[in-house]
Amino acid sequence: MNRLTNWIVVSAVLFVVVVIAAFAVVNWGEIGDAGIDTNGWIALTLGVLVTLVLGIGLMALVFISSRRGYDEPPREDRAEDR
Repeated sequence: MNRLTNWIVVSAVLFVVVVIAAFAVVNWGEIGDAGIDTNGWIALTLGVLVTLVLGIGLMALVFISSRRGYDEPPREDRAEDR
């Protein structure tokens, strides 16, 4: 890509970000004060907990597999090759 194309892409992305930000600001003012009832807080809490457990569990699996050597490339260790 040449420099002109880079500037066009950057300008287009910035334009989209500005339009989305303006849309968010306008709609934020129109929404007003919105509250969360008990069911909403329960759903929010369960969602956060499930997300944390899933993320921590997956990261633990990554570390375990790395320490035990499961991530190493396969080797050809045959007795008849020696």
